Amino acid sequence: MVISMREVDPVFKGAGQKDGLEIWRIEKLQAVPVPRESHGKFSTGDSYVILKTSALKNGSFRQEIHYWLGKDTSQDEAGIAAIKAVELDAALGGLAVQYRELQGNETEKFLSYFKPCIIPEEGQAASGFSQAVVNEQEHVVRLFVSKGKHTVHVKEVPFARSSLNHDNILILDTKSKIFQFNGSNSSIQERAKALEVVQYLKDANHEGKCDVAVVDDGKLMADADAGEFWGLFGGFAPLPKTTCSELNEEDTSFPSLLLCVNEGQTFPMDCENLTRALLDSTKCYLLDCGSELYVWMGRETVLEARKRAGLAAEELLREGNRPRSHIIRLMEGFETVVFRSKFNKWPKKVETVVSDESRGKIAALLKRQGFNVRGVPKAAPLKEESQAHIDCTGHLQVWRVDDREKTSLSFYEQCKFYSGDCYIFQYSYRSDDGENYLIGTWFGQKSIEEDRSAASCHAHTMVDSLKFQAVLVRLYEGKETMEFFTIFQNLVIFKGGASTGYKKYVSENGTEDDTYSDNGVALFRVQGSGPENMQAIQVDTAAASLNSSYCYILHDRDTLFTWVGNLSSSMDHGLAERQLDVLKPNLQSRLLKEGSESHQFWKLLGSKCEYPREKIVRDQESDSHLFSCTFSKGVLKAREIFNFTQDDMMTEDIYILDCHSCVFIWVGQHVDTNIRAHALSIGENFLELDILMENLSKETPLYVITEGSEPQFFTRFFFTWDSAKSAMHGNSFERRLSIVKNGVKQIRDKPKRRPTTSSHTGRCIVPDKSQRKTTSSSPDRARVRGRSPSFTALAANFENPNARNLSTPPVATKPSPRTTPRTSPEPVKPPQRADSIAAISALFEQPRPNLIPKSRKARPAVKKHQPEASKPEANAKENTPAAEDGKTVAPAKLEDAKEGQPEDVEGLPEYPYDRLRTSSTDPVTDIDQGRREVYLSSAEFREKFGMTMEAFAKLPKWKQTRLKITLQLF
Repeated sequence: MVISMREVDPVFKGAGQKDGLEIWRIEKLQAVPVPRESHGKFSTGDSYVILKTSALKNGSFRQEIHYWLGKDTSQDEAGIAAIKAVELDAALGGLAVQYRELQGNETEKFLSYFKPCIIPEEGQAASGFSQAVVNEQEHVVRLFVSKGKHTVHVKEVPFARSSLNHDNILILDTKSKIFQFNGSNSSIQERAKALEVVQYLKDANHEGKCDVAVVDDGKLMADADAGEFWGLFGGFAPLPKTTCSELNEEDTSFPSLLLCVNEGQTFPMDCENLTRALLDSTKCYLLDCGSELYVWMGRETVLEARKRAGLAAEELLREGNRPRSHIIRLMEGFETVVFRSKFNKWPKKVETVVSDESRGKIAALLKRQGFNVRGVPKAAPLKEESQAHIDCTGHLQVWRVDDREKTSLSFYEQCKFYSGDCYIFQYSYRSDDGENYLIGTWFGQKSIEEDRSAASCHAHTMVDSLKFQAVLVRLYEGKETMEFFTIFQNLVIFKGGASTGYKKYVSENGTEDDTYSDNGVALFRVQGSGPENMQAIQVDTAAASLNSSYCYILHDRDTLFTWVGNLSSSMDHGLAERQLDVLKPNLQSRLLKEGSESHQFWKLLGSKCEYPREKIVRDQESDSHLFSCTFSKGVLKAREIFNFTQDDMMTEDIYILDCHSCVFIWVGQHVDTNIRAHALSIGENFLELDILMENLSKETPLYVITEGSEPQFFTRFFFTWDSAKSAMHGNSFERRLSIVKNGVKQIRDKPKRRPTTSSHTGRCIVPDKSQRKTTSSSPDRARVRGRSPSFTALAANFENPNARNLSTPPVATKPSPRTTPRTSPEPVKPPQRADSIAAISALFEQPRPNLIPKSRKARPAVKKHQPEASKPEANAKENTPAAEDGKTVAPAKLEDAKEGQPEDVEGLPEYPYDRLRTSSTDPVTDIDQGRREVYLSSAEFREKFGMTMEAFAKLPKWKQTRLKITLQLF
């Protein structure tokens, strides 16, 4: 960048070093800083330079410069403001976009900095000439016109009947009352936004203490407020018909014209189509689009050439008498999305990064010119968030789509997906606002369209049955969200499919059926962020599938390898150990560090070949953008709302929150039912439009959220969120009016959601109020479904680098004792799956006190007539089984004697699973805490364990322990 810093105003020293606004006013042809307490106060006779610095989530700063010209400012001050904007941009390294703002015709982005509005004062703030001197105790009656549905333009008009019309909203500010006159042609959203201006005037001019009245155009009812309003105008009289407002009208038919600027003169470019190749880095150009005039400045241009290009743009608008057109100046490499969209061919945008070397050069240049700065500012990078923002202690149900019907999956099948199938899941969990539901579809990469359509249809039906109080999400394999992985916790994705549709597709198309076989060769990539969020994904059995950043599991019948990439972390190693217990719990794995693979390993993968060895950088969270959407005749129109807040979302509209990694479609309560049904289609249209030109995939996760059911993983993108606002009565205008008048929010009780019965179990998925577990969403507290104190102790062994892992030895230079044969005269028993599990299992070998209740009211026939004195003896006999020879077995031998035999549960009371869990809020206390499972009913035992009690009793003790830990029954 060829610039001379001697021409940069020293007042800009240190500008743009932190997030927020910085404002300078032009006084005597010099830029003077404006105190922070005066931000948002403008004078019609002045010119201002405004710098908006935003700290992005990737750790960089984005700067935007606006120069605001009052309607009464002098030509000299306006020119100085334009020049100072260029100098400020140069001081920032030429990275900012510059906007010219004319009073009354400001851009929505500029007005979003000063919500709800700006109301310029007459005169000049510097000299004070022509500024009215008003007695502080005397209130001047003023009339304002408010225009805008999302961003409000406020203009003071003469206090006269002629200022009233049917199209706009007028606000009359008197000494004791503020009136809002709603033109008959104004919309509900415009009226609601105007009330924000009323609230602003109430706070600024009346210290929040004055009455507010609303007068509707055309309604001549006997209303005291309406009579008082018309009395101020000399009495009621019909208003004349007027044409539609000219505000925000754009000349969409204006053809784009590209002009080259040379020595301050403009020359049209002879071209049929606009392409990026037309722009030369050593020149400046003007792109005239009618409502906007862009000044494009090449990187190799000098500062003086950029100033002349800006003045040429001013002259072009002046000659064409186009005062309402905006001038936008931008530097090569930092073009806005709208500017790039004007060209037929624009290369994919590459994020421009200022290198440390460039920062040093700029800093040295600034220091030589008297600037004491460290170079181009850089924000502190934000820490990558791994929190899923969803309570993972809820209830999960999963169905597979098979022949257009949904088939329920058991507890052990619901975390095993196939790439050729489609799945539906329903997750219910508690939050501060009550019971929440997440209903979603997951489409495998090789699933057929027929199954996808059926899954979508079933999911919509489930959402309808909950009266749109559930959040709907559509997911594709490979594009899952953090929330999805968290609620499934341990997910395995196999190749192939188990559905009839997939089998039929393979048969009809003659393709190879690559469905996973436990006895075949298979390679799994292990990934995740912790024990509560881990996945094993089957990939092609080839060396090219390896990556140094991951751990892999390779098996072939009884052969099992764990491959550890050199760039993987100790956490990745622990996750691989855990996944071995899911895929091959009864096999001993051989650990292979990258670079020390055996010949057999490469043989199973086909042959040794190159694979990625670079460190994979996890995608950082991008900045979010909010769009207001209209959908008519299959055409979607979206308009971005800058610096958005919750109050920008109206209950009558649909909004899209683009977070790049996922897209949320927010549907207001008062949206038409027909449009509501197309919410997912609106999201799909948005992905196709790719308004921000960020190359959004059509498989980007889509969430559909109804107002009043916003989950935390949506509201976290807003600076503040008040769920009570979504629970108010009425439309947007009525809600806002209640807040302005009463100073409190009108809140209605959130409707209690009726328990929904599961279609495959018949059990209520919403637990009893007394049985619900209420947990907080504090990031300081881990919230994990299926965790108990014993499981926590078990998990600590994996998190401790010095502890032994479950299935394979830790990475070490010495041979592992678990893989080294031991020489002993005694018979060698097979090693346990994990030392930690063995330690836990040992707890079951110890004698336990008898905690079975003495009185079993659930089965009175057994103990009804038993004398009180005989009960202890009877209980002792119950808990002391006899050996085959008839001798009594010692209590210490209890578990060994009963292992492999169905447990005798006759006479035991039955309790619901929710009360038997270790995390229950209403636990059963008078039971044997080590045998919680025996108090389940036979049907509920089969549902939870996927087997009968007899089959469970025949399992090895360590497997019983692991199952009970998973189900929170230990």
